[in-house]
Amino acid sequence: MSTENSEHSASAILKSNLELILAEQSRLAKALDYGQVAAIIPYLLSARRIFVAGAGRSGFAMRSAAMRLMHFGLSVYVVGETTTPAIEKGDLLLIASGSGTTGSMVSAAQKAVAVGANVVALSTTTDSPLAAVAAHIVVVPAAQKQDHAHLISKQYAGSLFEQSLLLITDAIFQTLWDMDGRPGAELWKKHANLE
Repeated sequence: MSTENSEHSASAILKSNLELILAEQSRLAKALDYGQVAAIIPYLLSARRIFVAGAGRSGFAMRSAAMRLMHFGLSVYVVGETTTPAIEKGDLLLIASGSGTTGSMVSAAQKAVAVGANVVALSTTTDSPLAAVAAHIVVVPAAQKQDHAHLISKQYAGSLFEQSLLLITDAIFQTLWDMDGRPGAELWKKHANLE
């Protein structure tokens, strides 16, 4: 196969895969319970401080959520950072785990509840140790990492769930911003300036 044919084939496969990802996210968006998602907002606005957590790629998506919530003016910390303080009563742990069984995430949620903090979880199931301790859970209709039969998603491992975390938390931020009405330039003043 010539290089030109190989590049054309790769570009066609890339286009097909991006369309697959977007179609799966569109199906997920239609199946999402928006009442469950909207119920996160009072937790965010009433929390003294917000702690976000997730393992692996879910953790990367939750870091993005932390940045946007900080831009909105909320006091936000990422669990595991050296400057993250102890969680306390009146705080919120916003946590993501597709399976709801990731040991470090379940442990963090249990510790948060033990000190009187609220836990809000994003997961694919309500039947898990994480769901059992959460004050509120948003069920994300995505595949878990072990869905090797591709029953819900044709993507690898938990990709659909991890991508949806970024989209759902961005939609939450956008909703907070719409409800608040401050101009973007005002929020931008909180953006990092030591880059």
